[in-house]
Amino acid sequence: MTRTTVAAVTSYPAAEAFAALLAHAVPGLERVDASTRTYSRLVSTGAGPLLVEAVFGADDVTVDVVGVDGDGAPEALVEAGASVRGWLDLETDLSAVALHLGDDPVLAPLVSAQPGLRILGSFDGFESAVMTVLGQHVSLVAARTFGGRLVERWGRLDAVTGLVEFPCPATLAAVDPAELQAVVGVTGQRARTVVAVARACADGLRVAPGVDPVPVRRELLALPGIGPWTVEYVAMRAMRDPDAFPAGDLVLRKALELATPREVAARAAAWSPWRAYAAIHLWHHAAYSLHL
Repeated sequence: MTRTTVAAVTSYPAAEAFAALLAHAVPGLERVDASTRTYSRLVSTGAGPLLVEAVFGADDVTVDVVGVDGDGAPEALVEAGASVRGWLDLETDLSAVALHLGDDPVLAPLVSAQPGLRILGSFDGFESAVMTVLGQHVSLVAARTFGGRLVERWGRLDAVTGLVEFPCPATLAAVDPAELQAVVGVTGQRARTVVAVARACADGLRVAPGVDPVPVRRELLALPGIGPWTVEYVAMRAMRDPDAFPAGDLVLRKALELATPREVAARAAAWSPWRAYAAIHLWHHAAYSLHL
């Protein structure tokens, strides 16, 4: 198989990024090896799914695309490379983030300690939306388990890599919510929400960078079982909105020592237009340190 490097980045918060991947990796869909600090998954392109393999060093990351051959190879590599750069959040000017958040008494020490912290994005907006729904009000371990069951049942196994492609919107849109509930182990309401998201995306809803986030937020909020936390988290990771902020998140409330989402939102107003980066600093400090 041919192997092409599409990203080789130094001065990157590799430990923090790998900790996040390790905490969220879905069995079958993603392969994470803590001993070698490697991450692998299939990524969709116009030429079909490609294997992406990332190696995380102490402060660097190298990403290769494996098995790209044929007439469509150049276009597929360009597409995969763009997806990888978005996933690693390489286009954001972190100096602007630090300048804006660096004077806040809570965030200043976090930004000073991790000035290069970036937000891991998503390779697929629909996948991110479904996984966010599955993660509502449960632990990361439970969310990963639910995701693994879903891809095992409805995903497409790649015989060469042994990895599974996440099911497309049309596939999950056709699933009976009762069957999804039984297979995945989620509540009936959560199963109905997953199917509702699938049907909306199958009907044309695009959750992706560059799409106007206002109507996407509105359409998602109109679906049963979708609330502000889910919408903001999806906007942060899948749409790469730098100002997305899930004010109802329990970790953020604890980190800020505030009781209600309204209080958190008010406290975070001064962090706009970089509230997503404020959230990621607080999350990494509070939630991911055990994985480092």
